This record gives sequence, structure tokens and C-alpha cells, in this order.
Amino acid sequence: MTPGGAGVQHHEADTAGSVGTAHPDRPAHPDDAFEATAGQVLAGYLNARCADFLRSLRLYGESGSDTAAAAEAASALRCSARRIGGTLHTFRVLLDPVWADQLRTELGWLSGTLAQEYACTARLHRLVSALGRLSGSGPVPGSGSGPVPTARNGEGSAAGAGALTVGASRAGALLERQLTLARTRSHSAALQALGSSRFHAVADAVAVLASEVPLAPVAGAPAAEILTAPRTAAERRLLDAVSALPLARAAHPYNAEALVHGLATPSDGETQDAPWHQVRLLLRLHRYAQEVRQGSGSPDPVLAEAGRALDRHRDAAEAAAAAANAARTPRIAPATAYALGVLHADQRLEVEAARYEFQRIWQRTAVTAP
Repeated sequence: MTPGGAGVQHHEADTAGSVGTAHPDRPAHPDDAFEATAGQVLAGYLNARCADFLRSLRLYGESGSDTAAAAEAASALRCSARRIGGTLHTFRVLLDPVWADQLRTELGWLSGTLAQEYACTARLHRLVSALGRLSGSGPVPGSGSGPVPTARNGEGSAAGAGALTVGASRAGALLERQLTLARTRSHSAALQALGSSRFHAVADAVAVLASEVPLAPVAGAPAAEILTAPRTAAERRLLDAVSALPLARAAHPYNAEALVHGLATPSDGETQDAPWHQVRLLLRLHRYAQEVRQGSGSPDPVLAEAGRALDRHRDAAEAAAAAANAARTPRIAPATAYALGVLHADQRLEVEAARYEFQRIWQRTAVTAP
């Protein structure tokens, strides 16, 4: 059975013809939002995102054995689910709260489940590429990893380089075994989720939402009056979270804070990275709230750039954690442990570089305190 079930296919057929056409209750242009009700603007955005979800679901079902097409469709499905869930969270006051909370929870479950396989694949590619670069054998073809600063104090002796070369291949093989196993389990979990009754219930709910949004009475007020408060609240949460970051230290290249904390216990490292991960999530919610206001307008390029820097921060932090976890494997050779230690330090330097980049971008952000 293809994901979504007959009920979803029926709803998709009902909504497919309306994609790209003017909705009778939807403002024809973002500028008309100030003359429309808040419910009309919000429903128009949700209808469009639900149509994206259903289209991606159809493409996933039609992908068959084409793994590249399936991965692309799953990525689009995750993106749509995140946007719908984020919008339900930010504009909850305009919706039936019980319904919004339940659907948002289910969309979060779906997005998180589908993301695991992609994360394992990207993490393995990142780590093996970094090992090739660090050991001198060169990056894996197609690697997107950028340059990483080398030691600045003359360390990195010939003996150390030799140990790294010897241990790199074994470290790469160990990482490949561990992350391939994790990817296989994640793939199985995703297939199981997409075939479950829980997923079919989510897909059916999204299909209904594509044409009917359960709005609260307050949504009948003018959009210019009602939509501002939820957007401002999302912006304020982001600004508060960013103000708590050590941006003054991050403004100095090679401040080594991310590296030093990365060598602490796992719980300490997670605590130190957590505020940055939280900013990444809040920035995403703020961008989605802007999309509701702008309709089909282009997103703020500076905010999009800041989001990409925080994505790189998350990826590097999780890759460093994977290297540290591999280094704790019992009975590994000293050269393998050494290579994994160098790899861990390399990824923590990437964390530091991402923080430095975010700090520089944030100076140009269009976000201002209300």
C-alpha cells in the first residue's frame, strides 16, 4: 500500500485542482492581507503547505525503486510537515487549540522519524570526508565540507601524522559500520511509520486541512490587527534566545570555547550546545511566521543565511558526538582512537567556525526588537 491511503488520495484529488489558483476566501496578493481577515490569510498559507505535503506524499508513493526520487520526496514531505507544525504553534491562538496541539505533535513525530535516515547518511559522509582530508588522502568526492584551520602552534609532528594515517582507515571503517547500521534501522523505522495507521491518520488530517481550517472566532478580525501579535511573540522569543548566546566570544575567531567544552563530559557538551540548537529552532519558527505574512514572497535572505549557519553548527556538533561515541568502542586500536580524537577536535572546530559565522551574519539581520 502506498503511504496516505485511499482517503488521502481522494482528498488530494479534491485539492489538486485548486493548487496555483485563487482561493475564494484567500487574498490574491500579500498586500491584500491588510484587507482580509486573519483567518483568511492563515488558511491560505496552510492550504498551500498542505497541498505541498500531499504532492510530496504522492511523489513518494510513485518513486518506487528510485531511491533518489524517494529521498527528494521525503525531504519535501519533512519540509512541509515542519512548516505546517510551526505555523500551528505560532498562530495557535487563531485555531482550535486542542486540534492544533494534537496535529502539531503528530507532524513533529513524522518529521523527526523521516529525518533520522537522512541525518545518518549526511553524518557518515561528513565524517569520512573529514577523515580523508585530515589524513592527507583527500576528501570524498562530492564532499561539501569546507576547509578547516590546521594547527597554529607547530603541533602535528610527523609521528602524529603517521598515526593519523594508520588509524584513519580503521576509524572510517568503524564509523561506517556504526552509522550504516543506524541508517538501516532509521530506514526501517521510516518505512514502518509510513505504513502505520498513525501516519494514515496524520495524512488524512492534513488532507482535510488542505481545504478546511478549524479557526477560532478571533480569526474573523482583520489580519493587520490579529496576525501581528503572534509574529511579534515568535520574534521576541528568538531575540531573547540569541541575547543569551555568548556572541561576544563567538565574534573572535579561534576562541576555542566550542573545542574546550567539546572535550568535557557528554552531558556538559550537550548543555553547552543546546542554546545554539534552540536558537536554530526559534529562527525557523520566526521565518515561517514571516512566510505567513509575506504569502509567496521571498524569505529574508539574511535570516536564511543565519539558518544555514546554525544548520552547519548542528551538523558539526552531532558529527563530533558520533566520533566521540565511536572512540568509546571497547578494544579499539590506539591508532584508531587517536584518529577519532583528531576527528572529534576537527568537528568541534567546525562548531566554533559556525558560531563565528552566525555572529557575523546576525550583525546584518533584519530582525529588530519590537
